[in-house]
Amino acid sequence: MAVSKTACSGVILAGGLNTRFSGANKAFLRINGRRIIDPIYDLFVLLFEEVLIVTNQPEDYLEWNANLVSDLFQVRSSLTGIHAGLFYARHPFIFVTACDTPFLKKEVVETLLEAIEPDSAVVIPETAAGLEPLCAVYAKTCLGLVERQIREKKLKIQRMIRKLKVKRIPEEILRQKDPDLISFFNINTETDFLTAEKQMDSNPPQ
Repeated sequence: MAVSKTACSGVILAGGLNTRFSGANKAFLRINGRRIIDPIYDLFVLLFEEVLIVTNQPEDYLEWNANLVSDLFQVRSSLTGIHAGLFYARHPFIFVTACDTPFLKKEVVETLLEAIEPDSAVVIPETAAGLEPLCAVYAKTCLGLVERQIREKKLKIQRMIRKLKVKRIPEEILRQKDPDLISFFNINTETDFLTAEKQMDSNPPQ
């Protein structure tokens, strides 16, 4: 039997260095007048009882009704963000996404949540491009391993996942909910940002 959605907290990672944007906060980049983080937050409020934003600049996120938490380790990586989400979340599972994924679809998140089982460690999308560790569910039971990986400076999430019980959601299932897999598009460069602006009209956020 799948775990109730209320057993999962939503975690938005907003602690990136943003070096490719001259230090500008990607979460606050605007597409058609809306900040990138806004549709993600709106979606999380619909899906989760608890929403956490992992950021080392909490003063920038005070307007959101979310739990603002910071990395517990000085090293900056997505894995430390996942660690903070797992550490502070009240629920036994977290769903993680980055703050720069403006087209994340509700149906994709729901598909992952519905696949959670009580003994799941990770529920993760898998496409022809590989696994999507920043659009995935992680169990609180992963916390010890995540901490060890960070202390040992082994920060590659996919290497860590190999040590866990993983449930992969295949591309054919994902495409039923998101035919173009636009949920996994994230903004890393100025070119990505321009692409996102062009995509917004045909793939409005949900």
